[in-house]
Amino acid sequence: MTQADWDDQAATFDDQPDHGLRDPRVRAAWAELLLPLLPPAPAAVADLGCGTGSLAVLLAEAGYAVFGVDLSPRMLDVAGKKAEAAGVGVELRRGDAADPPCAPSTYDVVLVRHVLWALPDPAAAVDTWVRLLKPGGRLVLVEGRWFTGAGISAGECERLVLARRDEATVTLLDDPALWGSPIEDERYVLVSRS
Repeated sequence: MTQADWDDQAATFDDQPDHGLRDPRVRAAWAELLLPLLPPAPAAVADLGCGTGSLAVLLAEAGYAVFGVDLSPRMLDVAGKKAEAAGVGVELRRGDAADPPCAPSTYDVVLVRHVLWALPDPAAAVDTWVRLLKPGGRLVLVEGRWFTGAGISAGECERLVLARRDEATVTLLDDPALWGSPIEDERYVLVSRS
């Protein structure tokens, strides 16, 4: 998808329960999922392809130093307003998630949700993301293979990461609380700590 496509979706993107995290139960489910996977706050988190900033704001509220990158200026505008309304600071910058405007060896966590599958060269993106991590940093990928046929399977994602890292743990995300309703496709989080 192009920047224009994402810009066009910015006004309604948060209407999906897992995008906007407006439902307190969905928001709580994402906090309960992500916070235990991360090092203690105030660790530095790069949220690549941050969209409207829902996860970035969630993590900033928990005390993390969050840097969000997205291709869409309109998505970033929504993210900035969301952070301001929440009273938290999230540094936002326009850029390509596959090649973000981030310094190497800077982040304790690189978090990417529903982006890898859409990139033209997923392997190159993972190479880039791993270089952004400090020694001992964590790569956290939330992805899926959706009922539409789009996406990336857990096995394929795991192979991509293990070609570059020593360890990767995949956990299926089939709890309806995360999505606002039951799902029938494959959704997962992959965490690589080394």
